[in-house]
Amino acid sequence: MSENPSTTKAPTNGVLNKNTISQRSDESTTNAYYAKLPSKHMEPLWLQLSRLVPTTPNPAAVPAVWRYTEVRPDLMRAGELVSAELAERRVLMLVNPALKAPCTTDTIYSGLQLVLPGEVAPAHRHVAFALRFIIEGSQGFTAVSGEKIIMERGDVILTPSWKWHDHGNEGSGPVVWLDGLDLPLFQFLRLNFATNYPESRYPSVLSDHSTAVFKWAPVKQALCEAESAYARHHYRHSTGGHLSPTISAQAERVGAGTSSPESQETVSFVYHVVDGEGYSSILAPETSEPRKITWASKDTFVVPAWSKVVHTCTSRDGDAFLFAINDRPMVEALGLWKDATTFSPSVMES
Repeated sequence: MSENPSTTKAPTNGVLNKNTISQRSDESTTNAYYAKLPSKHMEPLWLQLSRLVPTTPNPAAVPAVWRYTEVRPDLMRAGELVSAELAERRVLMLVNPALKAPCTTDTIYSGLQLVLPGEVAPAHRHVAFALRFIIEGSQGFTAVSGEKIIMERGDVILTPSWKWHDHGNEGSGPVVWLDGLDLPLFQFLRLNFATNYPESRYPSVLSDHSTAVFKWAPVKQALCEAESAYARHHYRHSTGGHLSPTISAQAERVGAGTSSPESQETVSFVYHVVDGEGYSSILAPETSEPRKITWASKDTFVVPAWSKVVHTCTSRDGDAFLFAINDRPMVEALGLWKDATTFSPSVMES
């Protein structure tokens, strides 16, 4: 919503503002000038410049956590009340407390999706890119572009933009996964749309070597082979590129009883705890005190962009393993990636 020019606080960055203008002219004349601008669909930039061009990255998202032991009963209740056919996608969106749906961070949407035994989430396709981290269940499947992929816990499964896909559950227990999509982008780029396939299932055959799935076992092995107490793995295509042009993923290992190095970069994250217990200290931009978020297996939490974050594993007999959806591809593609080791907003650069 546009601010009222007559009530907007003047900036203190030396830019010409209402107060300095009023020194040069009668205040009532100045106010009358401002009052006429909205009807002409214009606003004075000089009154809002410090807000539009801040001195530090200023994401609207705040740190937040969804504990699986608390949200799972709500998800199962949705399974009792709402059929897969009616819902099309039975998902509880994880909405950041400082934002509105579909935003989990400023740029990433996440939700918990449930498919019950015997159900099929019907085939459709959409412009938005999606990835899924499997949390619970062993006989679920996703079919992407004719390849049927059996889900296992820890798998990351991609549904690229505009590819037909459907989901189902051929097991005896519920299947739950964490969705990650670039939906917040389409609040500004209003180009997302979807089409439904005429049948509930798109024709597919079982695939054991699909490029749309990344198994957890080799990722965990790579993390464990690192000699340091902390290790990070970036999910990449075989070509070396990110999982998509907009969002991607990473996994981390924090050694038992240790903490990760402090990091701060212009990337936002939706973290999911694969295994282990611990806490994360998150100092978000424009806040004076870090927030301590405790977590356990299957919990999900948010780290806003440009937050200082340290992860600590409190377990003494086992490492903690974290998975995270990030917006690194779009940040890098736009030339906006920076971290605290290479950039400080308070330092003048030549």
